[in-house]
Amino acid sequence: MEKGKLYLIPSPLGDYDPKLVMPQAVLDLLPHIHTYVVEEVRTARRYLSVAGLKGQIEGLDFHELNEHTDPRDIEAFAVLFDNGNDVGLITEAGLPAVADPGALLVALCHRIGVKVVPCVGPSSLMMALMGSGLNGQSFAFCGYLPAKTEERRGALRNIEKRSAQLHQTEIFIETPYRNDALLCDAVKILAPKTRLTIAVDITLPDETILTQSVAQWRSLLASSNQPLIGKRPCVFLILA
Repeated sequence: MEKGKLYLIPSPLGDYDPKLVMPQAVLDLLPHIHTYVVEEVRTARRYLSVAGLKGQIEGLDFHELNEHTDPRDIEAFAVLFDNGNDVGLITEAGLPAVADPGALLVALCHRIGVKVVPCVGPSSLMMALMGSGLNGQSFAFCGYLPAKTEERRGALRNIEKRSAQLHQTEIFIETPYRNDALLCDAVKILAPKTRLTIAVDITLPDETILTQSVAQWRSLLASSNQPLIGKRPCVFLILA
């Protein structure tokens, strides 16, 4: 039986016209896909409507795959590709399958012989690295750090140690409401000469990418009465 393809379709990093960040070739692909696996149906419907499918959304077939999906249920998605049916994978923001449960669907496709087609679009991680001035030859994405304070501080120490040993940029992210707690821990725990980048609101009007030594960050935080990040999407990078 002929199998369809899985298209990995990026989405904007904020609430704005997709045409500002999405290649036209990707937007032209969307009308030809009628089955979507998405992290959240409401967000995906809104995105596809603005991206050019307004008035066609009710005819689409949506399936959710998110942090609440039981990994044992992933196998059921295999039938979506039957009879040559193409499927689009969309995450909440940025690249699907990167720091995203959609990776489980991609893995399934490799197991069952479905071709995976990654599409071009915005990546907050790579754009933050590009704008950081840190080492772009050797870097690692560490994902989310632990939520508990002592565990998070221990993770920061280990990440800094690895960065120093390998001269490697370490990239990590946090749930927005813990951004400022993570920044305060980093400034408290890391060595004064370690360079720390915060990249906030990538591709949005208030985009800010700032790299300073930890010592400089300490001075800045000491003189500020307001949260520097707040609940805005942020990528953190360090180079020891």
